[in-house]
Amino acid sequence: MRAAVVREFNEDLSIETVDDPICPDNGVVLEVAACGVCRSDYHGWTGGHPKVQNGSIMGHEYCGTVVEAGSKAKHKVGDRLIAPFILGCGTCVACHTGLSNTCAHQVVPGFGTPGAYAEFVAVPYDHNLVHLPASISPALAAGLGCRVTTAWHALTDRANVKAGEWVAVHGTGGIGLSVLLLAKMLGARVVVVDIVDEKLEHARLNGADATVNAANEDVATAIHDITGGGAQVSIEALGIEATTNASVECLAILGRHVQVGMPAGSGQMRVNMRAIYSKQLAFFGTRGMPSWKYPDLLGMIERGDVDIRPMLAREVSLSEASGELRAMNGPTPPGTAVITDFQH
Repeated sequence: MRAAVVREFNEDLSIETVDDPICPDNGVVLEVAACGVCRSDYHGWTGGHPKVQNGSIMGHEYCGTVVEAGSKAKHKVGDRLIAPFILGCGTCVACHTGLSNTCAHQVVPGFGTPGAYAEFVAVPYDHNLVHLPASISPALAAGLGCRVTTAWHALTDRANVKAGEWVAVHGTGGIGLSVLLLAKMLGARVVVVDIVDEKLEHARLNGADATVNAANEDVATAIHDITGGGAQVSIEALGIEATTNASVECLAILGRHVQVGMPAGSGQMRVNMRAIYSKQLAFFGTRGMPSWKYPDLLGMIERGDVDIRPMLAREVSLSEASGELRAMNGPTPPGTAVITDFQH
């Protein structure tokens, strides 16, 4: 099969012909219809993730059609499916209690096993996969990726956002834009923070109640003024120290911070613990979403309860994925790139 392979960090992915994947007994092989290009991939491409090495095939935001099914597989050839990026084993305590995104035996294609920057991908634990409604295109489905699902879980499970609350979101990449769209659907008021005017304008056009340019003003002060005392919920969507502290500092008393951005490099940060202590804040981490929550989210999208089309900015070819990753070295335009052409 044709695949984009990591050979040197920070260098273009190598487009190669590699062996087709072997179908797992408890899973399937998908012909990949679409795969999102994610900032988590960027961290791997730059050498910032220990499970991405020479020879790795990245890609964890994918959907496709089953072309081979294992003897213990739940799904069958011809099924059109979308996959959560965290594949829980289904048999451990975490999985049995609905927390498959915390499974100790989880598999994440693209990080430790071959991913979907390729024509085909092997998916074990296929009970995690969900049928993709016919009304949702592969490109849009891949655009959900880890960003919409992680944002939904962060808002509804970790932060338990309520209608009328102020939600601050720091960073308007895939996660940040997802948080905006979903928080508005939940009835929250949203203030968006970034340093790129184009992305702030895009956020306003998609429902942001207020925006703050962090390059021009103090974020915490601005949000306290906008919200009349601080946000009740703040989502960090970049994974860096400056935005994490801005997120903590912009909260009202008893506010809830959710760390969604994957910390880069060593993951070490200096965080304003005095703000956490003095304002009695809650500090949550989150990663992914349990697979059982997918049908409800897909149903909301299918019914039109939330319009996620602003997430999808452009469709690209496999050979263009390197350019998308390289662009993440600096400010990027709004929206997400999705690989839909695996022949070029």
